[in-house]
Amino acid sequence: MSQSLVIIGGGLAGTEAAWQLAEQGIQVKLYEMRPQRQTPAHVTNQLAELVCSNSLGSMLPHKAPGLLKAELRGLGSMILTCAAQTAVPAGSSLAVDREKFAELVTAKVEAHPNIELIREEVTAVPQEPTIIASGPLTSSALTASISELSGEEYLYFYDAISPIVDHDTIDLNIAFRQSRYDDGLEEGDYINCPMTKAEYERFCDALLAAETITLKQFEQEDPNFFEGCMPIEVMAQRGRKALAFGPMRPVGLIDPRHGKRPYAVVQLRQDNLIGSLYNIVGFQTNLKWGEQKRVLRLIPGLENAEFLRYGMMHRNTYINAPRLLQPTLQYRGRTDLFFAGQIIGVEGYMGNAATGLVAGLNAARLLKGQMPVIFPTNTMLGALTHYVTHASIKDFQPMKANFGLFPQPQTQMSKSDRYRWYSERALTAMRRFTRNNQIVYDRTLAESNFAEDMLALPGEGH
Repeated sequence: MSQSLVIIGGGLAGTEAAWQLAEQGIQVKLYEMRPQRQTPAHVTNQLAELVCSNSLGSMLPHKAPGLLKAELRGLGSMILTCAAQTAVPAGSSLAVDREKFAELVTAKVEAHPNIELIREEVTAVPQEPTIIASGPLTSSALTASISELSGEEYLYFYDAISPIVDHDTIDLNIAFRQSRYDDGLEEGDYINCPMTKAEYERFCDALLAAETITLKQFEQEDPNFFEGCMPIEVMAQRGRKALAFGPMRPVGLIDPRHGKRPYAVVQLRQDNLIGSLYNIVGFQTNLKWGEQKRVLRLIPGLENAEFLRYGMMHRNTYINAPRLLQPTLQYRGRTDLFFAGQIIGVEGYMGNAATGLVAGLNAARLLKGQMPVIFPTNTMLGALTHYVTHASIKDFQPMKANFGLFPQPQTQMSKSDRYRWYSERALTAMRRFTRNNQIVYDRTLAESNFAEDMLALPGEGH
């Protein structure tokens, strides 16, 4: 079989897949249609541009996103390496300066001798070995080609982008720096805008009365919103206290002006390394831009805020992966065709990168005459790929990494103990699996964020 491969899409999944293949000596043609053809959500020509939050999720070792990162670190994820090098303060989460992150990924891809970056739109599924990682905004021509290949109708969900604020226009006499449950000894990583009950009620009134951007025809026909990225105005419609128990929950925060917990809080997270930009956490919205300016300035501390990017909404596209894909991420009707990223129904930046890594690794194995592998379902990487290829075909919905993908242990234990047990079991399983399948895996790097006692787990089988 040919020692070359085409990848469509220069997002997190496509660039990760390209890197994995190139590092194993495979010649890669990576197609990215921007800037020849832009999308409704992207604003630069860089690869791996983050169009929603700048957070890649928790780094805590006994949280599902932290476990997924551990597994990917051990497997040599290029995306995680770039994220670590462009990280900004975000408490226990991994957040990046989105511009520097995209620039670094682009530079690494362009400099790799085995990757040829081609700035053209691909309008039809190639006949040669291919990974389709075209993302949630796949062009209409390629969408039609995939639909013709599969005979499947596409599903849609909707992704909304949070506004970004100029730091210097935040009133820090009202807003305060603090991370949830911190001990008060260090300045927190988040800026918090506290609200009284009256201020919260006024904000909700304005939000519910504000005008939204008119949906396009296909959106009007299917006006559903993906639960993992719900616009604040839609959340507010579901109950008066929905925001106070959602992105505006005040738990773990104390207003230093009076030493009490606010009724509600709007959090802002640093968006670039120099700290000049902050995004409003969990505030995806489809309000008209003028309405956003009016409503968001009702938030205490943001009365005079300058919004450097308003929220917006765009269509996301994904295939019926349980029907079309094998657990190796190979297309069921063609072994040399792989899919990866948000187009297969994984949610979250790291889920995209993770499936890109799996597709890249398995495509390289196929081209070298080896069997593609299926990661164990007791690893987070295996559980996530298992879900998107085994979920209900009838009502398949996107999924992000979470411990709910694991079966419950037979022994009764507390939630914290259960999560620790999941992580320990996953790391042990990943070490055995990579060793047995001769896959390069750096155990020390994978477990660098974990406690020392996890470096010598029982049942290693040495």
